[in-house]
Order: sequence, then structure tokens, then C-alpha cells
Amino acid sequence: MAEKAYNMLDREALLKYVFSKLAETPKLAQSYTCMDGSPLKYRRVYPRIRRYVDDFLVGEKHEDIGNRFVVMPGLRGVGKTTILFQIYEYLRNSKGIEQDRILYLPADELKVYLGARIIDAIDVFIGEVHQTTPINLDMKLFVLIDEAHYDREWSQTGKIMYDQSKKIFLIFTGSSALSLEMNVDAARRVKKESVFPMDFSEYILLKYNLFPPGGMAETLRELIFKGDDASLHYASRNENEMRKKMLKMTRPIEKEWEDFICCRGFPFGLHASQIEVYERIFSMVDRVIEKDVFSLQSFNTETRNTISRVLTFLALQKPGGTSDAKLAARLKTSPTLIRSVLDVLEKTHLIFSIKPYGGAGKVVRKPWKYYFLSPSISAGIRFKLGTYDMRDRGILGVLAENLVASYFLRMKETVGMPSGIFYDAEKGGVDFLLRGPVEENIIPVEVGVGKKGETQIKNAIVKYGSKYGIVISTATEKIALKGDVIYIPITTFSFV
Repeated sequence: MAEKAYNMLDREALLKYVFSKLAETPKLAQSYTCMDGSPLKYRRVYPRIRRYVDDFLVGEKHEDIGNRFVVMPGLRGVGKTTILFQIYEYLRNSKGIEQDRILYLPADELKVYLGARIIDAIDVFIGEVHQTTPINLDMKLFVLIDEAHYDREWSQTGKIMYDQSKKIFLIFTGSSALSLEMNVDAARRVKKESVFPMDFSEYILLKYNLFPPGGMAETLRELIFKGDDASLHYASRNENEMRKKMLKMTRPIEKEWEDFICCRGFPFGLHASQIEVYERIFSMVDRVIEKDVFSLQSFNTETRNTISRVLTFLALQKPGGTSDAKLAARLKTSPTLIRSVLDVLEKTHLIFSIKPYGGAGKVVRKPWKYYFLSPSISAGIRFKLGTYDMRDRGILGVLAENLVASYFLRMKETVGMPSGIFYDAEKGGVDFLLRGPVEENIIPVEVGVGKKGETQIKNAIVKYGSKYGIVISTATEKIALKGDVIYIPITTFSFV
């Protein structure tokens, strides 16, 4: 009897919390979606999610609308919460959905203050607020859960709600590790929409409202992975159109690109000074360590400093591989701990690795290369440590290589090309080796700030039997084919 009374009190506290969230969300949503009285612009993922919402709203009574369980994994600071609230505003203001039919909940708050699970809150929302059960729902409800990874059962909860009722639309956001935590049953029901840091094209769109020519990214990808005359023609034509459009900007595209790569990779960088951006980035990195890393793996408190020092090392290192043993020796700790730290940092998507090209043995023996998900993170850490100087073209070269690596990773995860990303571990090797649509097709890529020599790329073409190689450089003025080398200006590549 005592246990039952305790559970009743628990449920009453949760009900009060749910009602308070329903009441305060409109004001909270406005604070997230407006700045100085004007609505914030939408990131690219927003229209896709809005389309899923529209499909759900117009679906026939007994029709199973597939995309009604949406998961948005992504690094902190990429704007996931803002997107959630923009969807909330769309439902309220454009679709006329009543306030009590849209539940927004931060799962971290739910866990810390109430010790409750997402499924407990949804149960109260449906059972107490709407006086029914999921199976008997006669109206469409929306559940928007932020920081879902704080509840280890989030995946199972989504599956249960999805299966019990076709009247519930779910959006769960969380760290990039959400993808790893998803169980097989839930994965079959989920529509995953990963949210990345901004690319240059999106930055230009949000800052200047300038759209790249239609199909520009697609034609650039065709050029990279086909390298034929047709793709060269279409990519060059779009590049020319893009250049014309960019004349409307207040400064040259090259200067805008340098500003972007150094500190505008996140949405909060659009309206803040450089110093403010770097403070936000450093704060974001701290939160990833404190919240996400330790939620994924148990470390002792001493390891906290080791994690920070690993990130510092990666931000300050010159391009090249990083072996666990060397890094462990540098930081005076064990290679096993370093391996664990690097692995969990990859799970958060703060960093990612590029492995050396070759057989399995070579992957083990040779060091891996590590990059940040956005070059702005590297610049932010450098700034905090007092080593940031953009007059140093060497630093810009490191950031440029990071940018290209992060673009290849995004392409791999979103469009499935390249099928593999590697680097040439041999002395004098090129920066990247991409595996194209055909397994044996290797495309060597060299990246540089300033004029790049042809020796490395030409040697790689011969070494790997490639049909062509690619040089992405600040010294190249426009797309060009010279012999078996395709030259792409890095500003043009940044629209891929």
C-alpha cells in the first residue's frame, strides 16, 4: 500500500510538470525561434521534417503514415532544439493545433528533477491530460523530446508509441550517439534526420538569403566521383552561375569563406562576434565532455583532464596520423585509456577518424587521422589556448583540410558516397583516397592553401591506377581539367 501511495504521489508530481510544460512552451518556443523580434531562418533539415508533419496531418484515418517517428541526432550547438521549437510554432500558428496537443519535454530535466522516463511522461500526457489511452486516441498528438539520450529506454519507448497508435507523431533529438543506441526494432520504424554543423552553402543562404544554382551540389559530386566531360561541363556551368550570384554579397567570396571556416560553422555564429563564437564553441566542447561523454562511458574524474588534453593535442597538431601509443606517451597515460577516449569522442561526433588505406593489418599498424566535425571547433580551441593566428597560412591549411574531410564524411553519411574515405600513410602521400562507386576505383585528393604542386597527385594516380586525381585549392580560380588532374577552387568545393 505504501508503495502504491508513493507511485500516486510520483504521478501527481509528473502531471503537474507536464501541465507546466504545456503552459510554458509557447513562450519558450518564441524565445528560441526569434531574435530581435524577427523569426530565425530555417536550417535545411527543417523543411523535410515539416513535410513529414504535413503528411501525418493529411493522412487518412486508417492510413499508416511511415515517417511519424523522427530522430534527429547531432552534435551540441547545431540547432536541434531550435528546429524542434520551429516545428512547434508551425503546428500552432500555421496548422492551428491546440496547445494541449503538443508536448515538448527535455529528457535531461525529466530525469534529473523527477527521476522519470520519457514513457512515464507520455503516459501521463495521454492518460491524464487527454483522459484516454494510445489505442483509443481520437485526435492527433505531437510529442517533441529533446536530449532523448538521457533516457536509455528512449528507443523502446518510441517503438511502443509508434506501434500502439497511428495518432501520435514523435520527434526525438539527442547526441550523435542516438544512432548507435537505436535497437533493431525501432530502427525499422525511425526516420533519421542527422543534423550537422552548417556547410558553406547553408551559411551563405542564412546570412545573405542567396541560393546556389539548382543542382550545384549534385553536379559537384558527379564531378568528384565520375570525372567525365559531362560532369565537368555541368559543374563548371553551375560554378559560373554561383559566382554571379555571389556578387551580391558585401565582400569577396574568398573572404567570406575564410570567416566561415574559422568561426561560422554553427548557427549561433551567424549573429555573434568572433570572440563570442569561440566562447560558445569552447563551452559546447565542455558540455560534450561533461554531459555526453560521461553518459556514454564511465570514466573516473581524473580522466576528465585527459579528455581535454586529447582534444587540445588534436586541435594543435599538424596534419598527420595519431597513434594511440604516441599520444599515450605524450600525455603520460596508457594506450588503452587513449583508445577508449578517442572512441567515445567519436561516438559524440565531436571528432571522427580517417583510416590509412590498405589491408586490415596496415589499418592496425599505421596511425589514424582525426578531424573535428567542423573546423570552427579546432579554431575555437586554438583561440582559447592563445595559438590562433589567421595570418598564419599554415593554420588556414589545417582548417581547410579539416573542412574537406568533414564534407566527405557528411556525403558518406547522407548520400552514401564516397563508399570509403582513407588517407595515404606513405611518406609524401596525398591527403585523401576516396573509394568511388566501383570497389577498385580509388580517387586521390590533395587539399591546400596556396599553390599546390602536381607531384603528389600525379604519383598517387599512377600508384593506385586511378583514372584521375583531384586538387582542391585556394590557388585555383575555377574548375579546370589539366591532363588527368581536376582542379577545384576550395570555395566552389564548399558548395558540394
